[in-house]
Amino acid sequence: QVQLVESGGGLVQAGGSLRLSCAASGRTFSSYAMGWFRRAPGKEREFVAAMSWNGGRTLYAHPVKGRFTISRDNAKHTVYLQMNSLIPEDTAAYYCATAPGFPTSHQGDYFNWGQGTQVTVSS
Repeated sequence: QVQLVESGGGLVQAGGSLRLSCAASGRTFSSYAMGWFRRAPGKEREFVAAMSWNGGRTLYAHPVKGRFTISRDNAKHTVYLQMNSLIPEDTAAYYCATAPGFPTSHQGDYFNWGQGTQVTVSS
């Protein structure tokens, strides 16, 4: 079982940047695809970005493409989400999760969810 802990959230003005981190315990981290999801107030949780176990394949949701970048450091058991040009619509709790196989945008493919980190973007 992999345990995930997100960090790096906070309050930022529109146009600003944040980098989220997701630290994983367990020696099997490097064998999993990793994904980021978010849940805005009153909305369903949605896919943000995902990366394959070796970083060779990435997926991004359309609203964040070109602004967010997912990366990972398997030696540190950590996956990152660099968020630039933030807009108020990015306000949400952000979660990371693991998935076997290839990165996917389908929540049902993921397990080992973290507790989330809150990102608030003010206008």
